[in-house]
Amino acid sequence: MERRFASTGWVTVNRSLHAQIVALIWATADDVLRDLYVRGKYRDVILPFTVLRRLDSVLEPTIDNVIRTKTALDEAGIVNQDAPLRDAAGQDFYNTSGFTLRDLRSVSSAARLRLDFEAYLDGFSPNVQEILDNFEFRNQLPRLTKADALGTLIERFLDPDLDLSPSGLDNHAMGTVFEELVRRFNEENNEEAGEHWTPRDAVRLMTRLVFEPIADTIQSGSYLLYDGAMGTGGMLTVAEETLQQLTLVRGKRVKTHLFGQEINAETYAIAKADLILKGEGQAADNVIGGPEWSTLSNDAFASREFDFMLSNPPYGKSWKTDQERMGGAKNIRDPRFVVEHAGDPEFSLVTRSSDGQMMFLANLISKMKHHTELGSRIAEVHNGSSLFTGDAGQGESNIRRWIIENDWLEAIVALPLKMFYNTGIATYVWVLSNRKEERRQGKIQLIDATEWFTPLRKNLGDKGVELAAGDIDRILKTFAAFDKAADPDHAKIFENRDFGYSKIVVERPLRILGAEEGRVYRPAEIKFLKETGTRDESAPAIIRKVLPSNTEAAPLLGRFEALVDGKTRVVQYEPDSDLRDSEQVPLNEPAGEFADGIEAFFRREVQPYAPDAWIDEAKTKIGYEISFTRHFYKPTPMRTLAEIQADIRALEAETDDLIAELAGGAE
Repeated sequence: MERRFASTGWVTVNRSLHAQIVALIWATADDVLRDLYVRGKYRDVILPFTVLRRLDSVLEPTIDNVIRTKTALDEAGIVNQDAPLRDAAGQDFYNTSGFTLRDLRSVSSAARLRLDFEAYLDGFSPNVQEILDNFEFRNQLPRLTKADALGTLIERFLDPDLDLSPSGLDNHAMGTVFEELVRRFNEENNEEAGEHWTPRDAVRLMTRLVFEPIADTIQSGSYLLYDGAMGTGGMLTVAEETLQQLTLVRGKRVKTHLFGQEINAETYAIAKADLILKGEGQAADNVIGGPEWSTLSNDAFASREFDFMLSNPPYGKSWKTDQERMGGAKNIRDPRFVVEHAGDPEFSLVTRSSDGQMMFLANLISKMKHHTELGSRIAEVHNGSSLFTGDAGQGESNIRRWIIENDWLEAIVALPLKMFYNTGIATYVWVLSNRKEERRQGKIQLIDATEWFTPLRKNLGDKGVELAAGDIDRILKTFAAFDKAADPDHAKIFENRDFGYSKIVVERPLRILGAEEGRVYRPAEIKFLKETGTRDESAPAIIRKVLPSNTEAAPLLGRFEALVDGKTRVVQYEPDSDLRDSEQVPLNEPAGEFADGIEAFFRREVQPYAPDAWIDEAKTKIGYEISFTRHFYKPTPMRTLAEIQADIRALEAETDDLIAELAGGAE
């Protein structure tokens, strides 16, 4: 036995009982389904059957009252019956079929059993119907009936040793058993697991990063939690428990409301079932999902704002279908992804269609609370491409710019490799807040936790390491220490501008052999010269335009003085696209004696090598990228000369021995 905190308070956890129940259910799957399904598909039957058995046992005491209420409502002609039937059942779900699983156990005919069982399924409330539909459980009935396995399953789930009733397992224990089943099935399907199942150690880290920094300032009241890529809902439930635990020990009483959205039908069904099994029917009503509910193209909570948000969105996955549903990349007008920023009323956060992970982060930010004392906090996990992909002005870079220039990014934590079930790639937790504490304002903390892990005794798919409690504590301690962290090899503090740059376009004039110096060429003439002329560095530059007489010369910006018709005028040269180049100038580039950092960079790095070059100011764009590798790079120490000499001598001695052996063999 052990004590553990749940959303309802401290509970006693009987791990041996939980393990026994899970083992019995697993044995049932092996015994009944072995010849009907491959092992990885057991869950298509066992998970919904587990849900049905629990709901059946919960509803059994009130079934007569539900039937009487249903009859009365029908006779009165009342159409909207959901609320009174929930009241009659005393639960957030009900069944009006008149059947229980015990009734169905006595049916001997396989055909009759299927009909009665379908009627039993049809009698459940709409929220349970949604779970069954997304599990596609009815699709399994023909196979189960044909093999005469349906009755056997019912009999096995009614075994007294497999007690899923409230008297045998309270709501929290039932949720624990169900989550353990889901975990085991995910381990059987390692290739799929990581798509919908975030390892619990990663979830615990994320929830603590969200809540612990402000735990002392959270007041009693109601708080809304949201996950826009919910998967099986584990991140929401762990977040709820973490918040309840942190506030309870501080003498606060909080009520949490969970909201989530998930496109995958089966994982959505698992999430909704898990909440219902835990007795959180209201929360189950607040999670939305299924194939038609893509978070990007069909936001289920467009008018909502949330206090705390956590997500593990799909990364490296195309969102082209969503993009097309939204009108195509250039026609997206969703206010989550087209915002006002830096004087641009249509600042685009739309990323390339090949990877939509950063769009999920933009979705969370759009749901931040801006008019409360605590504001909102976000933790979202991404792969490495979120840090640097996308050129200046493109969606990914614009999202980073939007976040950093609004000073919402608190920290990014680099996780160890091999943390997830279906990938060993580098992953990072982004921590955002629109209520940064004063010491963090204008700054970003990078934490390299790639070396802080505990190896697993046995790999789970690609997952070979975990964040043990001590590892998570170390990360949280480093996060809290901020600029006082005594480990510069693993934690660094940067100014926001340190990650920004100006991408400038450098032009050089078109020079064509035989061109007339001082002549202004018309567009058609320039086109002809480009197509037929020979480029020559020693030829005069082609003048495309003479500027008004009061224009000041500015060679840096492409306004040059030249003799035209015997007079000194300010002109623009035709740029040579073959010589066009671009440079990235850090936003924090020192200006020195010049007007700004861009001019200082240009005069130092470009002008000495191309005196006729200029900057096309209209094409300058701001970009942001974050390079963990550059900031935490540890160069391998070079070997000493003595070590190299010792290796050479050893090789020479080994070679001499081989030669001696060969010579001896020849004699």
